[in-house]
Amino acid sequence: MIRLTDISRVFHMGDQGVRALDGIDLEIDTGEYVSIMGPSGSGKSTLLNVIGLLDQPDGGRYELDGKDVTDLSEIEKARVRREKIGFVFQSFHLVPRLTAAENIELPLILEGIPPAERKSRVNEALRGFNLQDRATHRPSELSGGQRQRVAIARATILRPTALLADEPTGNLDHRIGAEVMGLLEGLHEAGTTLIVVTHDRELGARAHRHIAMRDGKIVSDERQGKFPGGNSLA
Repeated sequence: MIRLTDISRVFHMGDQGVRALDGIDLEIDTGEYVSIMGPSGSGKSTLLNVIGLLDQPDGGRYELDGKDVTDLSEIEKARVRREKIGFVFQSFHLVPRLTAAENIELPLILEGIPPAERKSRVNEALRGFNLQDRATHRPSELSGGQRQRVAIARATILRPTALLADEPTGNLDHRIGAEVMGLLEGLHEAGTTLIVVTHDRELGARAHRHIAMRDGKIVSDERQGKFPGGNSLA
């Protein structure tokens, strides 16, 4: 479970403070499919970064799986991210000099997974995301949809229990974007908690729970039907 209590985040621009998050209270259960929507500057990406331990709140408390992770060291945060959280970004963030297979393999190398197991898991991911014929291609040789598939494969190669996606279709056309969302939703159906940040109402409406933000606050939080419950983020 993700639990945020009175979370605040202030960015300073000269002598002015911009309150990107203003007293956020939020709980997300394991197995949920949540969209976070709002206009530019509403705080939605900042909220996702706090949930993903990429940004440090200025106030409040963040509990992940019942443990306070608000003030972890950078080393401890990196460990929690590796074990529990995968990220998908609008701009893919692939390593340009690495092939598709090498980009997917990178988290396994950093985690110290033995070479034989790395090869097996990368080949499984390439098959699962229909990338076998692009394994030796570098990002510059891939289409936008292929790059995003590589990014999703890399994000999920360590089998995280939560997947955070920030505008995952923002650089894709409608058809390819729908395919990418289908992949993400397939991972959710297999049990992964899925949190998607978007300004696209049509995309956000696909989720089972819709959170709307404005001026650093949650202004609405609505559920659509029921989600299949699960265990905590252990």
